[in-house]
Amino acid sequence: MKSSDRNPAAILRSLRKYTQPAEQQAPADAGDHKEFTIDELALEAGSTVRNVRAYQDRGILPPPEKRGRTGIYTDVHLARLKIIGALLDRGYTLNNIRDLLSAWEQGRELNDILGLEVAVTTWQTPSVPSYLDYQDLLDDFGEDITPEVMTKAVKLGYIIPEGMRLRLPYPRVYNAGKELNQAGVPLDAVLTHVSLVRKEVDKLAERFIGMIIHHMVDEKYGDEALPEGEDVPKLADFITRIRPLADAVVSDELGRVLEKSINKILVDRLANVLAHIEEK
Repeated sequence: MKSSDRNPAAILRSLRKYTQPAEQQAPADAGDHKEFTIDELALEAGSTVRNVRAYQDRGILPPPEKRGRTGIYTDVHLARLKIIGALLDRGYTLNNIRDLLSAWEQGRELNDILGLEVAVTTWQTPSVPSYLDYQDLLDDFGEDITPEVMTKAVKLGYIIPEGMRLRLPYPRVYNAGKELNQAGVPLDAVLTHVSLVRKEVDKLAERFIGMIIHHMVDEKYGDEALPEGEDVPKLADFITRIRPLADAVVSDELGRVLEKSINKILVDRLANVLAHIEEK
């Protein structure tokens, strides 16, 4: 990189391409549910306002609550929108999805169905997002912030540009990266290894979820069916409550493996030193 490109002001200018219109701000928490305007909902789901309206017209997305002339959506709508998007990505048509949802909702309470969708599509350790501006990012990481590194961080979802500020969905990951960087690990290397770790975590999550579905759904309904009756809200509640349990298992197991790996590396290094001493 040219020396002029390492100038903080030059880097800051190069990052402006990540900014979005100022009106696209993060939705605020409201009571038990997050609330969104239609623009915010589309942005959060990675969809478009046109799609949201089309899904409503086809009856596969519940209508918003009307407050004056403004439609207010919640995380319930976000969950349904994510599921619609995932089914479309698998090649299903809107008609397929409408038929599937109609069959799914027959004989079941709609609130239970939507509650399960919310639990499934937000199955993660709760993390309160924080915000910073571009200059804060430069202050934290200095010359390690380049357009290439910024692109990688955005693709991984650890930094989300919103207007003239940046949203950090997972502040703990950001702070961990900052501390590693200050210790001498290049930010690009941190992001590269995080992306590799994510693949392993994906496999771990699939095993964990597979265990839950096997024992709570498959054994009772078969491996090609959905839960019914009171099992629907029961499954949603269990998925919500199991988050800290999964977090505890993964955290303790990771700690055990880290301790084992660190000790192995230390002992290997000491053995090498001893071997050199003995050779003298």
